[in-house]
Amino acid sequence: MIKCKAAVAWEPGKALSIEEVEVSPPKAHEVRIKIAASGVCHSDWAYLYDVAKMKPRPFPLILGHEGAGTVESVGPGITKVSKGDHVIPLFLPQCGQCERCLSPKTNLCTKNWEQTQQCVLADGTSRITCKNQQVHQFIGISTFSEYTVVPEDNVTKIHPDAPLDKVCLLGCGVSTGYGAAVNTGNVESGSTCAVFGLGAVGLAAVMGCKAAGATRIIAVDINPDKFEIAKTFGATEFEVLRELTNGGVDFAIECVGNVDVMRAAVEACSPAGGICVIVGWIEVEELSLSPLDILLGRTLKGTYFGGWKSVEAVPRLVLDYMSGKLLLDEFVTHRLTLDQINQAFDLMIGGKRSVVRY
Repeated sequence: MIKCKAAVAWEPGKALSIEEVEVSPPKAHEVRIKIAASGVCHSDWAYLYDVAKMKPRPFPLILGHEGAGTVESVGPGITKVSKGDHVIPLFLPQCGQCERCLSPKTNLCTKNWEQTQQCVLADGTSRITCKNQQVHQFIGISTFSEYTVVPEDNVTKIHPDAPLDKVCLLGCGVSTGYGAAVNTGNVESGSTCAVFGLGAVGLAAVMGCKAAGATRIIAVDINPDKFEIAKTFGATEFEVLRELTNGGVDFAIECVGNVDVMRAAVEACSPAGGICVIVGWIEVEELSLSPLDILLGRTLKGTYFGGWKSVEAVPRLVLDYMSGKLLLDEFVTHRLTLDQINQAFDLMIGGKRSVVRY
């Protein structure tokens, strides 16, 4: 048993509380990780404060799903990683054996899916307790804890020289936005793109559009302060006017998680073959469209984790960052400690992006 600090959400709508928790040893086919750093994703905030738009998750709960760290110990049957390996825990598994893992059409591995969505591991329990009470692990991960335990199919080994406080961002937001452009959207060279929402996911989508060779990348956000940083990632313009795009863009990528913005993204696409990719995460509201929005030739798609096969793709993305192909440092505006985790949420609402280092 390891005692360490973690940020515990005792109930929805209340600030996180820094507590001493106990993290049990890993069971069979599980890995215990010493977390070095964690990104702070909008989804973490949403499940705590915007619960009306999300399916309920059980509390108490340790949030966080954008981490990187070092393997502290492994349970029986583990062959993919060893003690001391640098790793990134993954909220999306890749078992390599289920029907979906064997299909080139999807990355939605079914291994332990129902359990992790209920914030427990394969046996239906968590490995973390606080004050003699089980604390649930957000999506089976919980990177807002100095130590955590994850299933073997939810962890991937990365290059030992990769800076953990940078590549942790590849655990969710950057991979998702970048993949939405280069994988799900299959953005084409010479095309015109619009990216709705310039948080980390949206900026990564802009970066993906640039990498794919898009000629015009139109960034859309209600906060004009974000436009300057969007230029760093490849944005060329900052508003969508159909008159300037011959009736619509070739590709639109929605990165907000708002049904009104989703509809606007669909309508921004050219009816003659435009493709809209929905990235923003929302669970209980409904998106309303007219049949003509699709019937004339638009395509509406969704993406989860950017379409990446997680275990095999994330190490490649780490190498892309190390070689200069991917930007990561530019996403981060603040570097904080675990004790400042609530400040990280406040900064996020103001359009800033934090990494918490332990």
